[in-house]
Amino acid sequence: MKINRICTVFFSPTGGTKRAACALAEQLAALLGIAAEYFSLTLPEDRQKTLCFGEQDLVIAASPVYAGRLPNKLAPEYARILHGSHTPVVPLCVFGNRSPGDAPREWLLLLENGGFVPVAAASIVSRHAFSDEIGAGRPDKEDLAALCDFARSIAETLAQPEVKPLDYDRETPLAPYYTPLKTDGTPAKFLKAKPVLLESCTRCGLCAEQCPMGSIDRETLLVSGVCIKCQSCVRVCPSHALRFEDPDFLSHVAMLREHYTARAENTFLL
Repeated sequence: MKINRICTVFFSPTGGTKRAACALAEQLAALLGIAAEYFSLTLPEDRQKTLCFGEQDLVIAASPVYAGRLPNKLAPEYARILHGSHTPVVPLCVFGNRSPGDAPREWLLLLENGGFVPVAAASIVSRHAFSDEIGAGRPDKEDLAALCDFARSIAETLAQPEVKPLDYDRETPLAPYYTPLKTDGTPAKFLKAKPVLLESCTRCGLCAEQCPMGSIDRETLLVSGVCIKCQSCVRVCPSHALRFEDPDFLSHVAMLREHYTARAENTFLL
């Protein structure tokens, strides 16, 4: 299979998905001796476009996993923006050390429906957006080494005269979104929770500039639209002036810290 270009597409509010995707792209670019191009879908203005790819493009499509699925506000955007024409694709699902759930299959199905041909896929662990203690430091050196090995396997696959699409379950209905739990095991209901602005705010406006949903008012710096709990605003703030105080959200984070700090494994499909 002739590949002339590596195209890396990612949605990455807190950077973990971008890091994993770019690490894979850089290794593949070196192995194949071609350039890698990068397309962010993280900000609203990034998604005001359509991306069309051909048979000699290799697309790395990377998304975070939210509650065991693709982010529900982004999946329709992915489908609208990404268009292939028998284009080989490597879907990456990046999850926060709990579980990738059914997001890998959802990503494969969405991309196939958009004209892409999956030749490999992976689920990669990253630090959880909610807490540095969950998936701490991931992707780390071990993860990056595994991505190097994965890149070599993909390059070997692409060197074959005929590359067959991945074999995976296309028939079973997708699992529902994971229900977040509190420390007592009951459902954590924080769908309407929004970050609280503290007095330490210097009004630099970075939170509004970096909100993936464009939901933070640039004048008041209050969340006036949909909040997907991505934590971009919390992590980008140099004054640490944003935080979530919703009791159910905090209980869910405590539950994750209690049960999901042990090292989770990456998975690779070839």
